[in-house]
Amino acid sequence: PIPEDFPNYMHNSKIMEYFRMYARHFDLLRHVRFRTSVCRVAKRPDFATTGQWEVVTESEGKQEAAVFDAVLVCTGHHTEAHLPLSTFPGIEKFKGRYLHSRDYKDARDFMDKRVIVIGIGNSGSDLAVEISQTAKQVFLSTRRGAWILNRVGDQGYPIDIIFITRMKMFLKKLLSPSMVSDFAEKQLNARFNHSHYGLKPKHRILDQHPTINDDLPNRIISGRVLVKPNVQQFTETSAVFSDGTREDIDAVVFATGYSFSFPFLEGCVKVVENQISLYKFMFPVDLEKPTLAFIGLIQPLGAIMPISELQCRWATRIFKGLNKLPPRQDMEADIKQKREAMAKRYVKSQRHTIQVDYIPYMDELACQVGVKPNLLTLFLADPKLALEVAFGPCTPYQYRLRGPGEWAGAREAILTQR
Repeated sequence: PIPEDFPNYMHNSKIMEYFRMYARHFDLLRHVRFRTSVCRVAKRPDFATTGQWEVVTESEGKQEAAVFDAVLVCTGHHTEAHLPLSTFPGIEKFKGRYLHSRDYKDARDFMDKRVIVIGIGNSGSDLAVEISQTAKQVFLSTRRGAWILNRVGDQGYPIDIIFITRMKMFLKKLLSPSMVSDFAEKQLNARFNHSHYGLKPKHRILDQHPTINDDLPNRIISGRVLVKPNVQQFTETSAVFSDGTREDIDAVVFATGYSFSFPFLEGCVKVVENQISLYKFMFPVDLEKPTLAFIGLIQPLGAIMPISELQCRWATRIFKGLNKLPPRQDMEADIKQKREAMAKRYVKSQRHTIQVDYIPYMDELACQVGVKPNLLTLFLADPKLALEVAFGPCTPYQYRLRGPGEWAGAREAILTQR
């Protein structure tokens, strides 16, 4: 587990420290080849019977081929910077600096400059706040606004500890999306009125992946960040916005998200408009043998690392033959159902093609592995634990209570986690 002295919201340096501790604890470093790129992953000629892959890697200018029984693709979806310059007329004339948020390193690079941050996702809002500490003025440009959640919830608890519970998921199912949105938006506007801050979107809160930022309202109310509509065009030294206003600027940061592709797979999977057909967002449906799986290719409303871990547990059981995938037509029907549900729920955006809700998706995976907690059985056998599982935060310990990978310490961990 993560050390007790680590904060709930860890700086990236703490995340890296934990990864290194984890790798040392499980003696993983001897299996890792650093400074090595994967050039090609291709089916072996006898794939239909063996399910094996030939993997070509390159290190220090030398290529090497090896055969593997299975492949996990864990590159995630933040792989290629999405930089839609063609939708911003005049950017080629702009004499200042522009960059994608992926290339941002230090707020001091923007000392005393007038900076536009385009995009109001998590990266865009974080950058607007951070750059506003050094810049002369920051403009935060957004096409449709956003609902802003804060990390710190009631009584100082992390927000996901409060909201990601089985009981709240159950109540959400009982209510209409409109009623849930009314309640959630009222809560957010009680913190600060989104209309007064120029942030209120036309869409409802459930229609878009939320933006989480504790500091943005403070920077807006102090004038360090000015919210602006979409950029209509750039000139050599300024930006003209869709409301007709113009601002002189020195730099532009495009926080416009990412797209993903897998060129090393050489056509084994197809990505079209940031959509990929994978069963449970993991398995291609058209392989003769299920020996290829994707890990972390999701945009969850919750933490991604516990989901990735449970994905790995299922994938390895599939690879070992302990679990089996359903018939292809069933997998395709599941993909179609999920795609239609996303299109119906969310505003059209490339980030809304791999959305999952934390508990429902974790439970889907857990059912495949055989580790989903049975609340009825728990209430009969261990009411105290059952109450915490139902009303407390749905942490990964819940998927260690029973079945493959059962952990004797899971009960105590659940009862003492708050």
